[in-house]
Amino acid sequence: MDAQAFTAAIENFNRFYIRLPTLEKLPFTTLSVLDTLAFRGSPMRLTDLTRTEQISQPGITQLVTRLERDGLVERRPDPDDGRAVLVHITEAGRRIGRSRHDDRTRHLIPLLAQLTPEERQVIADALPALTRLAELGRGGS
Repeated sequence: MDAQAFTAAIENFNRFYIRLPTLEKLPFTTLSVLDTLAFRGSPMRLTDLTRTEQISQPGITQLVTRLERDGLVERRPDPDDGRAVLVHITEAGRRIGRSRHDDRTRHLIPLLAQLTPEERQVIADALPALTRLAELGRGGS
């Protein structure tokens, strides 16, 4: 496999995908934090969010404060360390993620329909490998 061609194709798709129109108009960093919390399925410390989101500690603190004010996350004491807090996504935060997923699906379905059956099959066949690649990238086994 040509790694440079693969990287270019993924980058090109990502540019298109992250810009798909959605009903929820929120900044990318907001959506990224909500997606991280929802995908992880468990609360996270601010320091862990700083690493995953690649923004500064003051930046993540300000962002989480705004998200908490908007009812999208909650901060709760860490039961294992009384000095730390854990950030939990709320149901309102999860709804935003589901809404964006549904919006993107609505935009992708007509585009997929324009592909040939063979092209659709190639994409379907690649899904397990792409899923595994994402897991490896997140540090999964």
